[in-house]
Amino acid sequence: MNIDELDKLQIALEPVGQLGLAVALILMMFSIALGLKTRDFKLLREKPSFFLTGVAAQVIGLPFVTFLLVHAIQPPASIALGMIVVACCPGGASSNLLTYLGRGNVAFSVSLTATSSLLAAVITPASILFWTGAYEPTASLLRAVHVSPALFLTQTMLLLALPLALGMVVAVKAPALAAAIRRKTSIAGAAVLGSVIVYGIVYFYDVLVPALPILGGVAVLHNAVALLLGLSTAFVLRADQAVRRSLTFEVGVQNSGLAIVILLAQLKGQGGAAALAVVWGVWHLIAGLLIVSLYRYLDRPQPALASSG
Repeated sequence: MNIDELDKLQIALEPVGQLGLAVALILMMFSIALGLKTRDFKLLREKPSFFLTGVAAQVIGLPFVTFLLVHAIQPPASIALGMIVVACCPGGASSNLLTYLGRGNVAFSVSLTATSSLLAAVITPASILFWTGAYEPTASLLRAVHVSPALFLTQTMLLLALPLALGMVVAVKAPALAAAIRRKTSIAGAAVLGSVIVYGIVYFYDVLVPALPILGGVAVLHNAVALLLGLSTAFVLRADQAVRRSLTFEVGVQNSGLAIVILLAQLKGQGGAAALAVVWGVWHLIAGLLIVSLYRYLDRPQPALASSG
């Protein structure tokens, strides 16, 4: 298969499917907001340099490094689009679990995830618009499918901001209700998104399967760069081991589900880009668990040296 076919692949959903994606996005952001707590941001007061640098590595550093990477490897425009959109999304909740399993600083991880998710309503769409416009192949691709920058920015901000604001109000005013419904809204959003992904894979199976080698290769490389960015940022901060581990996961594990919804619902259903985001989302969990295993191995008790006397 000619890999350039990915640039022409569009997942044109029926109105019901488009509504389903909008519902999935609303539920995802609403459930994130339900889990936000004031204590999640206490590190801003306690360790402002660590906190602000960690946030900057996520929302500025990763999109910038991704921009350099797409220039270096020059993938098909749709794959570059997927890389940029994933990089512009906030950290994924899986990073908190991986940090816990890898014996990192969970409080630091939760703080960064909460902050990047809160900022996502404004920064994610603006960042996507900026970086896709700065790279000519992706800019040309979006022009070809008639994506209106102003409409994209307005719609995406509203779709992200309104459920975030509503979820935060519920979390503050009715914490018991927020705790009770958070899991259900998360599952419902994931179920809708999963249904759309399965539909896309089945419908475009003949096109996507031959492209898996390049999709997988790019996803592995991109994710490795993201993980290394998080680790190197922690070293620059001279952070302790627990913070190094949490920052590695925070920058290396992104909310690929949000990326998929934005690509399908707001960016004209770019199939190649969405396929990259799906592969990225699967791989970053595999890579994360491999790193957790490495950390666990390094943390194992060392056998005492036998006495020579």
